[in-house]
Amino acid sequence: MQKTTRDKILDAGLKLFSTKGYLGATTKEIARVAAVAELTLFRHFSSKERLFEEVLKYNSFLPVLREMLPAVSGLSYEEALIRIARKQLLALKRRQGLIRIMHSEISRYPEKILGIYHAFIDEMVNTLAAYFDGLVKAGALREFDTTLAARAFFGMFYSYFNNQEFLMLKKYQTPDTDRVVREYVRIFVRGTISPVPEERRLH
Repeated sequence: MQKTTRDKILDAGLKLFSTKGYLGATTKEIARVAAVAELTLFRHFSSKERLFEEVLKYNSFLPVLREMLPAVSGLSYEEALIRIARKQLLALKRRQGLIRIMHSEISRYPEKILGIYHAFIDEMVNTLAAYFDGLVKAGALREFDTTLAARAFFGMFYSYFNNQEFLMLKKYQTPDTDRVVREYVRIFVRGTISPVPEERRLH
C-alpha cells in the first residue's frame, strides 16, 4: 500500500524528532526527508507543535488501544488486560528512541513539551477509563475512579519498561516478561473486580 503525503511527513517527523528532539528538528528538514515542500507540510499540519502532537499519536499505543478494545470485549476481564499490557509494552519498545529523547527534552524545555505530552497521555488514559466505565456500569467491576485506575494500569507497565530499557535492569536480571505481565494484571484485577459470585461476572 502506497503511503500518503501525510504518512510520509509523519514518518519523517518521527525519524527526526527521535534523533534531534523537538527543538532540534526543523520543519524544513522534516519536509526534505519526507520529499515534500515545506509549504506542503504546513498544508497538512498548521504548525510544528501540531505535527509533533500528531507524530506522538500516530506512533503511540493510542490507535492500537482504540482498535483493541472492541476486539477484547468477548474475553474475560483479566485476559483482556493481559493483551492490552502486552501491546503497550510492545509499542513502548518500538518507540523507545522517541521516548528517550522526550525524557531529555521535557527536563530541558518543559514549557515546550509538557502541554503536548500531557494532552496525549490524557487521551490515552481517558480511552482506557471509558472501557473501565462500561464494565463498572455492567456490574462486572466495583465502583472506583476509573481515570486514576487507567493511569495506574499504564504506569505499572511503563515503570517496568523504563526499568528494563532505560535503567538497564535487563543487564542484571532476565525477568520472564509474560509472568510479570500476568502477575501485575492479577494484582490489578483483584483490586477492581466486583465482589459478586463468579457466575454473575461478565466475561
